[in-house]
Amino acid sequence: MTRRFLFVLGSARPDGNSELLARRAAEQLPPDVEQQWIDLTAHPLPEFEDLRHDSDHVRPTEGATALLLDATLAATDLVIVSPLYWYSVSAQTKRYLDHWSGWLRTPGVDFKATMEGRTLWGVTALAHEEPEVADPLVGTLTNSAAYLGMRFGGVLLGNGSKPGDVLKDTQALARAKTFFAQDAPRARFPYEAG
Repeated sequence: MTRRFLFVLGSARPDGNSELLARRAAEQLPPDVEQQWIDLTAHPLPEFEDLRHDSDHVRPTEGATALLLDATLAATDLVIVSPLYWYSVSAQTKRYLDHWSGWLRTPGVDFKATMEGRTLWGVTALAHEEPEVADPLVGTLTNSAAYLGMRFGGVLLGNGSKPGDVLKDTQALARAKTFFAQDAPRARFPYEAG
């Protein structure tokens, strides 16, 4: 299968630091790798309604939900691009991940089996100097990938608060040059480590 990257942009502002860093990393992808970029602010998802125990799941056929479901299913590599908001992913990003719960039960989608073996990546910008404060965000993505049997390429961290700040983070820009070239092992829950 030809690699196809889906970049899910979860910032509350356009051209934010996380997106700038993700675009720098994406510039390093080979030209034959397809890229799709979806901004969750431009394509807002409805509030997630938990219907796990109901039987009336229907595959969405229009709007942002259908767009994101189809793009997610088509991607070999899924990149969550979210700034660190209150030490985790943004509200828009969390809503997107919540919709995965519904897609797991949508007839004909076979979401979990489809995502198994694909790769989840993260890109985030944070205002803190200490990268450990992003551990909850990293944990959210790692555990989500582990649940679906995905591979996890890690999270590219950059420092920035004001628009464009991340472009001054020379270490993050250097890591961006090889970020998508690294090995992405199968994701594991913390209790599976060792």
